[in-house]
Amino acid sequence: MTIIWIVSFVLVAVTVTGLSRRVGWSAPIALVAVGALVSFVPGLPRIEVRPELVLYGLLPPLLFAAAIRTSLVDVRARRDSILALSVGLVLFSVVVVGFFTWLIVPAITLATGFAFAAVVAPTDAVAVTSISGRLNLPRRLVTILEGESLFNDAAALVALSAAITAIVGTFNPWAVAGDFVLAVVVGVGFGLAAGYGLSAIRKQLKAPVLDTSLSLVTPFVAFIPTQLLHGSGVLAVVIAGLIVGVNAPVVQSAQARIADSVNWRTIRFLLENSVFLFIGLNLKGILGGVANSGFSVVETILISVGMLLFLVAARFAWIVSVRAFYRFGPKHFRGRDMSWNTVVAIGFSGMRGVVTLAAVFLLPDGTPQKPFLQFLAFAVVIGTLLQGLALPLIIRRLKLPPPNTDQEIVEAQMLMAEARAAGVVQLDSERRESDDAAVIDRLRNDAARLGEPLLSPDTDGVEQAQAVFGRLRLAMIDAERAAVLVARREGRYQEPAVRAILASIDAEEVAVRAIRHNNRNDS
Repeated sequence: MTIIWIVSFVLVAVTVTGLSRRVGWSAPIALVAVGALVSFVPGLPRIEVRPELVLYGLLPPLLFAAAIRTSLVDVRARRDSILALSVGLVLFSVVVVGFFTWLIVPAITLATGFAFAAVVAPTDAVAVTSISGRLNLPRRLVTILEGESLFNDAAALVALSAAITAIVGTFNPWAVAGDFVLAVVVGVGFGLAAGYGLSAIRKQLKAPVLDTSLSLVTPFVAFIPTQLLHGSGVLAVVIAGLIVGVNAPVVQSAQARIADSVNWRTIRFLLENSVFLFIGLNLKGILGGVANSGFSVVETILISVGMLLFLVAARFAWIVSVRAFYRFGPKHFRGRDMSWNTVVAIGFSGMRGVVTLAAVFLLPDGTPQKPFLQFLAFAVVIGTLLQGLALPLIIRRLKLPPPNTDQEIVEAQMLMAEARAAGVVQLDSERRESDDAAVIDRLRNDAARLGEPLLSPDTDGVEQAQAVFGRLRLAMIDAERAAVLVARREGRYQEPAVRAILASIDAEEVAVRAIRHNNRNDS
C-alpha cells in the first residue's frame, strides 16, 4: 500500500505541476487544492500528519537541497539582514503573536499561545523558493528571503520546545536560554563536522555513483545525531549543505557535480510538490477536529482572518524596525539600508508551509484547543500561500529593479576570459617538447571548440594528437576552475556569473574525459 501511495503522489505531483505551468497557475496552490478535493473522496483512507516523518524524513533533504544551491558568499554578505529575519523576527513573532493568540482564542493558556506562535513564525523554504523563483526579484532580496527561510526553522523549533515545556511543566527562562545555546552550539558543530568531514571523504571518491550515494545520506548524517544530542538538526543540515555546496568544485569531479545537481533537483521537485499535495490531503481530518471544538463557523472565520492579518502586521512592524535600525543605528549598519519598496516586498513574502503543519502536531495531547489550533495553522499555511499569488502584481507595482542580466553576462564573459588566461599559463607549464605544435596552437587559440577535428583524417598521428590535446586541455581546465574559485573567494564577480562559468567548465571537462575514455577503449 505504501508503494501505491508513493507512486500516486509522484504521478499527481508531476501532472498537476506540469499543467499549472502551462496555464500560468501557482503549482503549490493547485496541488493543495487537488489534495483538498481528493481528501473528500468517499472510501479513501484518512491521511494523517506524522510529525516525526516530516521532521526526520522530509525536512532534512528539502533543506539540504535548498542549501547546496544557496551561495555561501551571498549569505555572508547579507548575514545581518538574514539574522534579523531568521532569529529576530521569529522571537518577536513568538512574543507578540503569542499574546494575540492568547487574547483571541478562548480557553487557552499563555504558554499555549506562545507555542502556537512558534508554530506559525517560520517562513517555509519550499514555498518561498517556489514563489521567488517565478519572480524577477533583485538578487539581494532573493538571498535575504531564502536565507531567512533556511535558518528560521531552527529558532522556531527551539522556541516551540520551550513553550511545550511550559505547557506540561514549569517555565524556567534560564533553562530555555541554556537549551537555545545548546541547540545552536551542537547544531553548528555537527553541521561543520558533517560538511567538512563528508567533503573530505567525497574528495577521495572517483566514481560518481559512490559520490552521489554519499550525497543522498548527508542531510540525515547531519540531522539525526544532532537531534539525539538535543541540538538543532535543522541548523546542522543547513550549515552542512552550505559547506558542501561551496566546496563542490574542489572535492568533486565534474561528472559527479553534474550528476549531483540533476539528482538533487529531481529530489527537490518531488518532495516540494508532494508536500503541498500532502497539506491538501489533511484538510478533511483537520476540519473534523474543528467541528468538535465548539467554535461556530463565523467565529472560526473571524479568528483565522484576524490571525492572518496580525501575522502580516507583525512581520511588517519588525521589518520597519530593522530598516530604522539600519538608517539611524550604528554607522557600521547604515550602508545596509533598504528602500520602502524592499520593505513591502519582504513583508508580503512570508509564506508558511510544511514546517508549520508538522510543528503544530508536536503540541502535546493536553494542549487546550489543540484541534482548533491545528486548523488555525492550516489556515495560516493556505492564507499565506494565497497571499503569495498576489506577489507578482505587488512586485510589478513596486517596480523593483530586476537582476541586471546584461551585467551578469558581461561578468561571465570577463570571468571566462580570466579563466582562459589561467588555462593558457598552465598550458605553457605543462607542454612538452615532443607535443604536436598544431595541438598547442589549437589549445592556445580556441580551447572551447572541441567539436572540430584536431588534424585531418589523413594526417598521421591523429590518436596521439587527441591524447596530447586531452592531457593538456584537462590541465588547463583545472587551472581555469582554480582561477574562477579564486575570483569567487575575492568577491570580484556575482554568484550567477561564477555558477555559469563553473557549469560550462564542468561540461567541457566531462566531454574531454569522455573522448579520452572512448579513444582508450578503441585502441
